[in-house]
Amino acid sequence: MSFVDRYLAVWILAAMAAGLCLGRLVPGLGDVLAKVTVTGVSLPIALGLLVMMYPVLAKVRYDRLGTVTGDHRLLVPSLVLNWVLGPALMFALAWIFLPDLPEFRTGLIIVGLARCIAMVVIWNDLACGDREAAAVLVALNSVFQVFAFSLLGWFYLSVLPGWLGLEPTVLDVSVGEIARSVLIFLGIPLAAGFLTRRLGERAKGRIWYETKLLPHIGPFALYGLLFTIVVLFALQGDAITSRPFDVVRIALPLLVYFALMWAGSLALGKAVGLQYPKAATLAFTAAGNNFELAIAVSIATFGATSGQALAGVVGPLIEVPVLVGLVYVALAARRFFPDPSPSAASPSVVPEDPARV
Repeated sequence: MSFVDRYLAVWILAAMAAGLCLGRLVPGLGDVLAKVTVTGVSLPIALGLLVMMYPVLAKVRYDRLGTVTGDHRLLVPSLVLNWVLGPALMFALAWIFLPDLPEFRTGLIIVGLARCIAMVVIWNDLACGDREAAAVLVALNSVFQVFAFSLLGWFYLSVLPGWLGLEPTVLDVSVGEIARSVLIFLGIPLAAGFLTRRLGERAKGRIWYETKLLPHIGPFALYGLLFTIVVLFALQGDAITSRPFDVVRIALPLLVYFALMWAGSLALGKAVGLQYPKAATLAFTAAGNNFELAIAVSIATFGATSGQALAGVVGPLIEVPVLVGLVYVALAARRFFPDPSPSAASPSVVPEDPARV
């Protein structure tokens, strides 16, 4: 394992600290980074996300996706976890922990509605999850996100609070805005990864592609991740460091959310008979959230300096270190899953170092 791989958690925490320090110490840096945007998200963040996702999606064996789409033990639990239990759990936790802070509460609910389509591919790969399964579940989340996000936002912010005698909130976001976000943050790297594999294998063959080309482009996933983290935290470094108590209030329900969603999803995967790679993929795709969409919606609807936007930024502040830690928990939990037979083993999953992306 290389020096960089061995200390992955250290680099991620260092990137978070660097971003917070830059945002705090360099006046106006957040404003500069936020001036050029893509669907409401800073262009540097968008570029970092694209660089981060491309190498992982280039690793997917697209010719084997059909074996994943027919696995109802994976697809049905994923849809239920992502679009029924996840939003409902975040709604409940937001009201339990933040009954007196409506801006932060609304921001958390928006985070819960935005199911992960980007950074989850990194956590899944680090945990030796099933890459093909991750690609299918991310694609499903993307489709559902386009059509369900606005409807669920209306239900959880306006309708359900009214039924329960709570304070309602109006969320004004169009299907077109969500579709644009999905197209940029998933469509571009997915198309690039697919074309890279298709053209590379056609020109040189699969062995050359996976033993020669992938090792060269693989490290860029980590570079993109670290760059994204630095820029993301620099954008609101001043707000985060100047309001530590607010950050703690927002962080508590997020910690409970990630723990319950991840552990419950992994246990459910084992209960329905999934092997470790697919169970890990189920857990990470259910626990992760699409923070770039949540931040974009919060900024567009409530403003860049709003409490809703701050809650969106605190999301990855908590999600990044927690899910990195859960990568190592997942790798340790492999011993509780039976070893698959040669015929049942996922052909795309090879034992890897936990930080090798």
